[in-house]
Amino acid sequence: MNSNFFTRRAVLATGAGAVFAGVSGLMVPARAQGLAPTPSMRGGSNNYRPGAPIVERIGGGGFWMTGTVRRAGDGAPLAGQRIQVWAHTTEGHERDPHSHGATLTDVNGVFRLEMPQIVPAFGQPHGHLAYDSDDFDTVFLRPVMSRSKDTSLEAHFVLRPV
Repeated sequence: MNSNFFTRRAVLATGAGAVFAGVSGLMVPARAQGLAPTPSMRGGSNNYRPGAPIVERIGGGGFWMTGTVRRAGDGAPLAGQRIQVWAHTTEGHERDPHSHGATLTDVNGVFRLEMPQIVPAFGQPHGHLAYDSDDFDTVFLRPVMSRSKDTSLEAHFVLRPV
């Protein structure tokens, strides 16, 4: 047989791989493993304050921290989940109590919290977020902004039930 006959493209395009493997031409679809949980990020928990209050806005605002919260496995949006946000901003350091606040997700699992402009700390403009309630594993995130002049940052949580 010509060695060029069974190219990768030919095998994938014709399904010949199943016949070649002895499966008599029947192709079985791959099964989805489900949505994997978000791992905590290194440095995400720096300056975390358990129980930071739920607030309408942190400081004077002007910068938006947004994202979503979904359940691991089926990806269902999670309403009413508490997300804490803190950062080094134009109004304070990430260790300052007034630089921390929390918000709840809406019925679509979406959260939004306005805060002062994030500024670089340790050379990088970044925020900190935490899911810190009792129904799911705690997750800390530390997303880095593309540019220090960006006026928003988003982070997405996929949570594993406890």
